[in-house]
Amino acid sequence: MSNSPTLNRRAVLRTLAAAGSTLALGSAAGLARAESAWPAKPIRMIVPFPPGGGTDILSRLVANELATATGWNVVPDNRGGAGGTIGLAEAARAKPTGYDIVMGQKDNMIVAPWIYPQVNYDPSKDFAAVAHVAYTPVVIVTRAESRFKTLQDVAAAARQSPDSITYGSPGNGTTIHLAGELFKSAAKVQIRHVPYKGSNPAMMDVLAGNVDLMVSSVPSAIGQIKSGKLRPLAVTSARRSSSLPDTPTVAELGFGKDFDVSTWYGLFAPAGTPADVVNKLNAEVNKLLAKPDVQAAIQAQGAEYQAMTPQQFAALVASELPKWQKIVKDSGVRIE
Repeated sequence: MSNSPTLNRRAVLRTLAAAGSTLALGSAAGLARAESAWPAKPIRMIVPFPPGGGTDILSRLVANELATATGWNVVPDNRGGAGGTIGLAEAARAKPTGYDIVMGQKDNMIVAPWIYPQVNYDPSKDFAAVAHVAYTPVVIVTRAESRFKTLQDVAAAARQSPDSITYGSPGNGTTIHLAGELFKSAAKVQIRHVPYKGSNPAMMDVLAGNVDLMVSSVPSAIGQIKSGKLRPLAVTSARRSSSLPDTPTVAELGFGKDFDVSTWYGLFAPAGTPADVVNKLNAEVNKLLAKPDVQAAIQAQGAEYQAMTPQQFAALVASELPKWQKIVKDSGVRIE
């Protein structure tokens, strides 16, 4: 065996190179194990509206059912304000690790970018579509003691005294706000909009008589409607809601034959979240949506469950952006 210093150095270098390769393989294997072990810590589900509204109700239902079915720790985190855009912006800035997800909806994902002059996220670039959960029409309600028995009563009173009637919504720039503005346009009346930071405070004021009407998602209003405290006047979708079969549509009442405003809810993650994490979340959410008790719980809130693949959900978002750009432009709604 040679004792040449050159050969010895070569042997040492070969040994170090081999060790480096082993370490690299070990690191890659460790990273793969870490990814396959997801989730290894709590998952934060950002809820971009305050507690009590339709988004909050569905978010907590999904979070609780996921935790029960999988053993994961899914923690709802309410980040309301600015029509749901604050929560979306926070989700967009989060690290794409799978530990931050958000319950988005048409309000903040589709409509807000065309209404607000400055939105700190791009729906087409900053998010990965994870799982569609449900969709729901919007309902126009008043308190049970109100003088308004029908939507025609509202329109007649508004024509007689422009701007004397008020309606509350969960916030400026939401689909629900836009539904109210589109009704005003279709009925050719002036009704004063009063924005709130979520559905619950708006609900409290309409029940107290501080505002005349409220435009709301069905999940947010269904409990008070069933209790007899609120009177539904119309739904804004193209067809009646299965939760409110006796409530006519706005179009049925003669306010625009093509009047159709509804919203949807679904989970998103920051762009760049690993595909295996997105697919794992999607599979678990879709399993929940196939359970009769979960379906019944969603329908009890006035919503309709609907499962999609991540690709189908992403296609829905992509198709809705240009559609609602035109609706917003035609309505003239703008939040400065």
